[in-house]
Amino acid sequence: MRGKRVRKNNGPRRELSVLFIAFIICAAVLGALMVKKYEARHQQPAAHPQQEGTLLVTLFFASPDGAKLVREGREIDSCADSADCVESVVGELINGPLGDLSPTLPDTTSVNAVQVNGDLAMVDLDEEMIKDLPGGSNAEMMAIYSIIDSIAVNFPRIKQVKLLFNGKTVDTLKGHLDLRMPLAPDYTLEMK
Repeated sequence: MRGKRVRKNNGPRRELSVLFIAFIICAAVLGALMVKKYEARHQQPAAHPQQEGTLLVTLFFASPDGAKLVREGREIDSCADSADCVESVVGELINGPLGDLSPTLPDTTSVNAVQVNGDLAMVDLDEEMIKDLPGGSNAEMMAIYSIIDSIAVNFPRIKQVKLLFNGKTVDTLKGHLDLRMPLAPDYTLEMK
């Protein structure tokens, strides 16, 4: 019996090793994609145009569950003055997110006028926004602070935003947030 060798069956062990390696490769690829998506969303606006005629800005949209604000980078046409740039940023908020985020403003919203005086931006919107905005304090907070935070993060000299509707001050949009005075940005609403 000396010359006989017993062979072990290494098939199941080899299959598990291949499966484990495939799992590690998939996890690494998914991790890299998630990091790339996170970086794209949290990209800060550039101090100068990215390409001739464009400017990279940061917009705040609602998370998919609507509970927090999330940053999304976007290119806009370069503009001559601050008021035009603020109007373009608010216009992009109205257009809505490009990815899987949720819009914060009804697509029926329109910008009537924008004025920038020192550290105050006055944004006059159409009353359609009030009519078409869903009820509830969360929808109201997300709408208002998506505008204010998007303006403030892209234009650091602007410290407060006053919202008007058809040229008039309103007490609130839906009975929750006092809009009689200018508001400062609130980044605590941002998802970290």
